Amino acid sequence: MSESLDRLVRHAHETRVIVIGGGVSGLVAARECTKVGLQVTVLEASGVFGGVIRAAEVGGVRLDVGAESFATRGGVVRDLLDELGLGTEVVSPNPAGAWVAGVPGVGAAPLPKGGVLGIPDNPFAPDVRRIIGWSGAWRAYVDRVRPPFTIGHEHSLGKLVRSRLGERVLDRLVAPVTSGVYSARPDDIDVDLAAPGLNAALTRTGSLTGAVAELRARRATARPADAPASDVPVVAGEAPRAAAPGGAVEGIVGGMSRLVDALVAHLRDAGADLRTDVAAESLTRTDDGWALATSADEQPLAAHAVIVALPEGPARALLAPVVPGLEAAEPVAPVVEVVTLVVNAPVLDRAPRGTGVLTVPGSFVAKALTHSTAKWDWVRDATEPGVHVVRVSFGAQGEEPATAALDDDAAARLALAEAAAMLGVEVPASALRDSHRVRYVQSQPAATIGRAAVTAAARGAVRAVAGLGATGAWLSGTGLAQVIPDARDEADRVRSAALWGR
Repeated sequence: MSESLDRLVRHAHETRVIVIGGGVSGLVAARECTKVGLQVTVLEASGVFGGVIRAAEVGGVRLDVGAESFATRGGVVRDLLDELGLGTEVVSPNPAGAWVAGVPGVGAAPLPKGGVLGIPDNPFAPDVRRIIGWSGAWRAYVDRVRPPFTIGHEHSLGKLVRSRLGERVLDRLVAPVTSGVYSARPDDIDVDLAAPGLNAALTRTGSLTGAVAELRARRATARPADAPASDVPVVAGEAPRAAAPGGAVEGIVGGMSRLVDALVAHLRDAGADLRTDVAAESLTRTDDGWALATSADEQPLAAHAVIVALPEGPARALLAPVVPGLEAAEPVAPVVEVVTLVVNAPVLDRAPRGTGVLTVPGSFVAKALTHSTAKWDWVRDATEPGVHVVRVSFGAQGEEPATAALDDDAAARLALAEAAAMLGVEVPASALRDSHRVRYVQSQPAATIGRAAVTAAARGAVRAVAGLGATGAWLSGTGLAQVIPDARDEADRVRSAALWGR
């Protein structure tokens, strides 16, 4: 037994795996491979690891300028943080909740808490009626008296809400959520993926509002007693599937980038070779695995297995020549720009519109805002009295960010003007202390109609080729709660084949 174990250990140490992409999916996959002693190299084309999780110093404070939180669903992110020694640093956001702005005839109002994806369970509730008005409430009430035989299985969230509850619920409650959270239009969202069980509950209860009430009751029963009922997450790069109260999110004191720092440190301690500013250029099959040409090496790198953890466009371009049936076409993905502002604005001390603002599409050029100093205690504690951190997001599916053609100073001025309007206060240009701008090409939302079939076909094609793996948000769905288990599963599949298949 000892001799067999020694042989397996030697075999593992002689097995080389290259992970292409240094975002969280790549780092997690690499860590799984190092656990069994494989030789691991991680290549990242940019100068930093982390992907959409990144930090920058803005106004003298190190802040998240990408994803700022994670969904608590399933406990997978928390488990990883515990493994990395960050479990005691996890914090919950202020439960005050978000607002919706740009409501015709209203301006802005707190986003109702009694809903799923913005769909209310009671259209006559004061916080719902404030946004959709009496006429909108009575139109939505028709949903309760429509005969059951008119109910069908509708895949499009937009079509379902429009037919059952009317345009006001769709435009003023649902569209702000799907735009702010998924960067997608309601008509493109698949109900069964975004809100599993909603269609079935609709059939049982006979109405969409009744279905929402049933789902909320079920989620409330399933949620641990100490789990906060969060506001709709107003974040960029991290779009949890549960975009409704009960879909809790948490963060890390000091920012989500600490997760990346910890993963990198653990990989280095395990002997992994981590390289930045190295782009993968082409893959070639060899007798013993793969040869990878890079932008930094004269000779191709040799590996027994390769895991590709790139965004969809680059991943398809790299893999298509060696994966039959995988299309290399560049997908149409949402482009988002996030402008982080540090402002000296004591008027924001009272958090005039909760922890953030979603906007009715078409009412602002920005789609969402996060008031970070109101949302996270650690951000508030890191700033001086009267100084606030505000993050403004631009761009959505099929919509170029309004900041795209602007230089950084002009983008900051636009973001400041939009923030003041969304928050309903005056913030003069002189209040701006510092700003930071970052651009992301997001993965296509996993909840869009037809997306599941596209990703399943791509995954199947990759897995049919020995020694190859692929992971990342374009396959798993956006959000760490989905990215991390997918990266672990794919790494386990690839490492097992590499160890036992050679």
